[in-house]
Amino acid sequence: MANPSEGKLLKRPERRRLLIQAAARAFARSGFAATNLDDVATEASVSRVLIYRHFDSKTQLYEAVLAEISDELRVATGHPDHLTANSLRALVSVAQNNPDGFRLFFRQSGQEPEFRRHADELRDAMKSTAAPYLKEAIKDPARLRWAADLIPTIAIEAVIAWLDAGTPAPDTAADTITEVVGAAVTAIAADPLRG
Repeated sequence: MANPSEGKLLKRPERRRLLIQAAARAFARSGFAATNLDDVATEASVSRVLIYRHFDSKTQLYEAVLAEISDELRVATGHPDHLTANSLRALVSVAQNNPDGFRLFFRQSGQEPEFRRHADELRDAMKSTAAPYLKEAIKDPARLRWAADLIPTIAIEAVIAWLDAGTPAPDTAADTITEVVGAAVTAIAADPLRG
């Protein structure tokens, strides 16, 4: 992919940001293990030497990519103790603006044990936030844990499926995903003995 800054002298923070974006694309495509710095250099239209001026290793670059998307998600969704339907809209917005970073953060890093903690921390915050809201509707502790665990999974996987489908109906995607999550909670909350 051609770099829009090719041939331009960039300030260090701007160059670093462009390298992180190129790395997100390369890592999202192939994962950490299968991506080398030559792949990132090609994606960024720079030399490996330039990458080493900003990052000591592939691991440090990967961590920088994950940290950037983590920060983006935390800023956009608000404090993890106060996640709302607007937080889900923000999640969709981040995914739309940074699809490679979003996929990398939730899909690829989850397959890399040494980096999984990044996505797990956000998922855990979402679970912890969901549980108190669900206590009213779900009295059974096991079903409550199940619902709290399921909400982030459904939301994140629905956003990834939306990205994979080419982001159809971007104006209503967050509402649709919110309805899907709500339907799952309703189904789990339903009394299984009601018949």
